[in-house]
Amino acid sequence: MPRMIFEAADGVRREVEAASGKSILDIAHDNGIDIEGACEACMACATCHVIVDAAFYDRLDPPSEAEMSMLDLALGITPTSRLGCQVVLTEALDGLAVRLPDDVLDLREI
Repeated sequence: MPRMIFEAADGVRREVEAASGKSILDIAHDNGIDIEGACEACMACATCHVIVDAAFYDRLDPPSEAEMSMLDLALGITPTSRLGCQVVLTEALDGLAVRLPDDVLDLREI
């Protein structure tokens, strides 16, 4: 079972195991990691924005045009920003590390 590492904005890292074929957003929710995902993974918001470790970014499928458009709504985007609902963990991505951004668009606060 592949592993994934989440790094919170405060630098605290948490390693979890997850089944291949699950999105970063689903893995976060399964493990109590606070990523909102307000649109329930239909790519209509940017609340699941994560920053992928540069060592893994080029190993991911490239983001779609629709994902890139949604990322424009995210706070604090970087060259390796992705939507967590669009990145699926595979065995080849074992050890995938993502950082949660300092500022997030949190629709639960509205």
